[in-house]
Amino acid sequence: MKFRFASLLRLTGAFAIAINLLSCTAKENNLGPDVIPPKPGNSLPTDSLYIFKERSDGYRCFRIPAIIKAKDGTLLAFAEARKNSCGDEGDIDLVLKRSTDGGKTWGPLIKIWDDGANTCGNPAPVVDQATGRIVLLMTWNNGEDDISEIGNGTSIDTRRVYLTHSDDNGATWATAQEITSTVKRPEWGWYATGPCHGIQLQTGVHAGRMVIPCDYIEKKANGGRGFAHVIISDDKGATWRIGGISPKDKANESTIAELSDGKLQLNMRASGATARLVAISEDGGETFKDMRTDYALVEPVCQGSLTSGKVNNTFSLFFSNPASTTRVNMTIKWSVDNGSTWSKYYRVHAGPAAYSDLVMLSDSHIGILYEGGTSTPYQGIAFRQIAFEEFVKQ
Repeated sequence: MKFRFASLLRLTGAFAIAINLLSCTAKENNLGPDVIPPKPGNSLPTDSLYIFKERSDGYRCFRIPAIIKAKDGTLLAFAEARKNSCGDEGDIDLVLKRSTDGGKTWGPLIKIWDDGANTCGNPAPVVDQATGRIVLLMTWNNGEDDISEIGNGTSIDTRRVYLTHSDDNGATWATAQEITSTVKRPEWGWYATGPCHGIQLQTGVHAGRMVIPCDYIEKKANGGRGFAHVIISDDKGATWRIGGISPKDKANESTIAELSDGKLQLNMRASGATARLVAISEDGGETFKDMRTDYALVEPVCQGSLTSGKVNNTFSLFFSNPASTTRVNMTIKWSVDNGSTWSKYYRVHAGPAAYSDLVMLSDSHIGILYEGGTSTPYQGIAFRQIAFEEFVKQ
């Protein structure tokens, strides 16, 4: 089904965006190699692996993957379908494909959100494990605006946040509703949900709470600071509010996971740096503290994905990103001590790669939806399931 929104009101005032650089003084041997040695048997993306492929279904390019497993086991792969180019502006729709056989085959493309020539994207889905409802957070901007115009106040409109849901495992979706006023402060300029899956807390006094990772950049005339943050729902996704914000700036797109002790780890893209930022919440995402750089998680300034679950009754934390200082080498790392160390890895794709999202498939397999190609990272979005026994020690 398709959502069509009326033209939004022009906003006045200055919106400023700045990408701040984070200095990194880590020694090279702390960062590890740019490219992890290949594991025998790994292959490049092929047509059989691509869920979304460039120049297909009427679109020039597909980017910004997110994936979840519905309560009935259906896999839902979300993406931005970019009509005319791989750029971040212009005519972009939010689309979906579904798999009912664990990712072996995928159904036809479903348009969740098509607002004509405007930009619709940044999928951030989460599943209510009690009811099976799938809640999807997403963002919008006028298709004639680019990021810099939204930042400097010359744009036609601003970034806006929307919410929809599905009660039939992603087959159909409710009419989207705007929630910008409850999740975005007036002093914030650029804003993005996800892009990756959100979580529903499983333990403690906040069990059942939904948490979506987001980021924003301050609205300032001469450029603002960038922060990661979360938005929170305590009523199964019906309403949302602002939660904790990263204690320091120079953070961007983020991902979140619940740890074995009930704490939350916010894992963040670092502006201008070559390793990930992490922070901890002990109150269900209301606040974050102990922000630091995890030098074991090398990055090229790119989005990444974090997820957690049990493997052979052992709590496990997984992280995916291009494990390099350039956008190559899509890798999943595995920790059994809440991210203090990363003891195993699996290299998914040695070549060009960028954004990704992880999903726990079972107690024996994990899935990854990722951007990858042979000449650029943006030739398509591929899916792969990996047996935990295929991971090797660092």
